[in-house]
Amino acid sequence: MTTPASGADAGRRRARWPWMLLIAVVVVAVLLVAAELVARAVVPGLVRSAVVQELNLPADQQLDVETSGILLPQLISGTLHELQLSSEKVTIGGITGAAHVTAGGVPIRGGALDSAQGTVAIDQHQFAALLKTSQLPITKVELDAPDATVRGDIPLFGREVPVGLTVTPGAQDGDLLLTPVSAELGGSSVDLQELARLFGGLGERLAAPQRVCIADRLPEGVTLTGLRVERDRAVARFRVDGRIGVDPALRENGTCPR
Repeated sequence: MTTPASGADAGRRRARWPWMLLIAVVVVAVLLVAAELVARAVVPGLVRSAVVQELNLPADQQLDVETSGILLPQLISGTLHELQLSSEKVTIGGITGAAHVTAGGVPIRGGALDSAQGTVAIDQHQFAALLKTSQLPITKVELDAPDATVRGDIPLFGREVPVGLTVTPGAQDGDLLLTPVSAELGGSSVDLQELARLFGGLGERLAAPQRVCIADRLPEGVTLTGLRVERDRAVARFRVDGRIGVDPALRENGTCPR
C-alpha cells in the first residue's frame, strides 16, 4: 500500500526527471560544441604543417586553411569534405604568386584526394619568366586584360628593329598557349601576315599561335588547365592529381620536350 509520503517522493522524482534529462542534453551539447571548436582550432594547423612539409615550403610560409561543414562527423568518418588553402605569396617552381586551392574528399589518415583544383595569380614580371623558353624576342611584358603584349627586338636589314606582339594567353594540353592578335613594328601597327612576309620563318613563328611548355616548373601531378589576364595579373587555373599526396613521383617537377 502506498503511503502519502511515498507517493509524494515518487511525484518529486518524476518532476525532477525532465530537468535532469535537460541538464544532461545541455552538458552533451556543450561538450560537442567544445570538441568542435577544438577540432576547428587544431585541424587547420595540422593541414598547414603537412602541406608545408610536402611542398618543401619555408617553415614560416603564410598559408591559410579553412574547412567547411561540421568537423566532428567528418573526423569520425576519416574524410574531410572540403579544404580551402590560400596564400598571398608562395613560390613553386621558381614562380611566385598568390595561390588558392580547393581540395575535396581529403582522407585524414592518408590516401588519394577525391578532387583538387586551384588558381595562381602572377604579375607581369613572373609572367615574363614563364615565357623565357618561348620563341618570342622578349625584353618586356605588359599585361592589359584580356591580352598581354611582349616587346623585344628582331633583326631587319642589318639592324635591330623594336617589335611588339599582342597575344591572348590560354592553355592547351597543359601548355601555355599564346595566340597573336596584333603586332607593332618600329612603333607602327603592322598586319600579322605582313610580319610573316617581312621576316620569313621568324615572322611566321611570331604570327602563329605558340605553345610554351611549363611542365618543368610544376609538380608532375599538377596540370595547367586555363590562363587569362585579369587587369594587370595573369591568373592560371590548375588541376591536381588526387594521388599527389601518396605518390612521391607526382610531387617531382615534370619535363618538357627538348
